[in-house]
Amino acid sequence: MTTLTGLANLAEDAGPRPVPWRRMAWVTWRQHRSALGGVAVFLGAFAGYLWLSGLAMHHAYATECHSGGALACGDFTGRYGTTAILVSIFLQAVPALIGAFVGAPVLAREMESGTFRYAWTQGIGRWRWTLGRLVPVAVVVAAAAGAFSVLFSWYDQPFVAAGYAIPFSTRVFDLTGVAFAAWTLAAFAIGALAGMLIRRVVPAIAATLAGYAGLALTAGLFLREHYLTPLVTSELNLPGSPWAVSQWYTKDGTFAFPARGSQLVDAVSRLCPGSLGIRGGSTIPPAQCLSQHGYTQWTSYQPGSRFWTFQWIEGGWLLALSVLLIAATVWVVRRRAA
Repeated sequence: MTTLTGLANLAEDAGPRPVPWRRMAWVTWRQHRSALGGVAVFLGAFAGYLWLSGLAMHHAYATECHSGGALACGDFTGRYGTTAILVSIFLQAVPALIGAFVGAPVLAREMESGTFRYAWTQGIGRWRWTLGRLVPVAVVVAAAAGAFSVLFSWYDQPFVAAGYAIPFSTRVFDLTGVAFAAWTLAAFAIGALAGMLIRRVVPAIAATLAGYAGLALTAGLFLREHYLTPLVTSELNLPGSPWAVSQWYTKDGTFAFPARGSQLVDAVSRLCPGSLGIRGGSTIPPAQCLSQHGYTQWTSYQPGSRFWTFQWIEGGWLLALSVLLIAATVWVVRRRAA
């Protein structure tokens, strides 16, 4: 009798067996296949457009820029440049949209409807339920973004080769390399945490868009240029495809004024007759004019050879941030959801 009682108590304490991760991933797919399918259709249509227009641009670049000289290449960039800018601006919004409309509802919808209570009684548990929903979707959207960044890099290659855009340009840097996948993953993690904190879909979508926009602007305007210490030179023609971080003028070894703005305009107007520095009917470039009066132009820049180093730095801290946000989401689920 004692043995049978002990076995019964052991079975009672063991509780239900945990649901396998494979079944949890299948449930996640079933519940979010509409959102993932919408992302696939959206990116697929966009990819088709990039492929067809990219073929036309590569052909035009090969026939005009290589055989027609600089003037013909100027015609090429003038004809396709506006389209490329619009495409890059539109693509900049893709991670934010994925974070808002895929990441934010992934937990917020069940929290808002209350169906999570039923899920937790099926042998899943809070943290397994959270990871089972977040990790598969995060992997899918990050992989799709990585494949899309390869396509966009190919699409934009003629403009980079023609000198119309540099790889460090804020228009394209976070759309190429590993950065686009990392930004998409970060946007998804922001949306997941916002959905768990707010527990309502529509406010979580708004919070995700605002949070992502703030992070992207902060990285592009303030953080990125400080990943590595910039080089400083007084050469006017920089080699390769550098990123000119800042420029300024000195005289007798002392800072004079920035290389743009009202102080530069005042100096050129004062030292060179006319606003364009016209002397005797010939136009003198402002840099040459100021050099003749003892001013030296300095440039702080990031060389083009650091492009992939910057890509891995940005991808690395965004990956770390995404992991922290997902971990914070799991912690919130375990502490607040009931």
